[in-house]
Amino acid sequence: MKTIKVLGPGCPKCKTTFQNAQEAVKQLGIEANIIKIEDIEEMMTYNVLTTPVLMIDEVIKIKGRIAQTNEIIELLKN
Repeated sequence: MKTIKVLGPGCPKCKTTFQNAQEAVKQLGIEANIIKIEDIEEMMTYNVLTTPVLMIDEVIKIKGRIAQTNEIIELLKN
């Protein structure tokens, strides 16, 4: 099962990225753990300065912008 993490303080871009991740999983019909990390100290452990960040299986895939649903679908297929 894939693990998807969205790191961000809860800004609109972060919320949109989280919703897009949920939609991508739904469209693919797969099971995935989607985790939203809003705690600044926890985000610091990933060494990221720009948000939102989309991680799949602990690998940063997109940062600093909204991850679009179709992009996330492509990343999850690999």
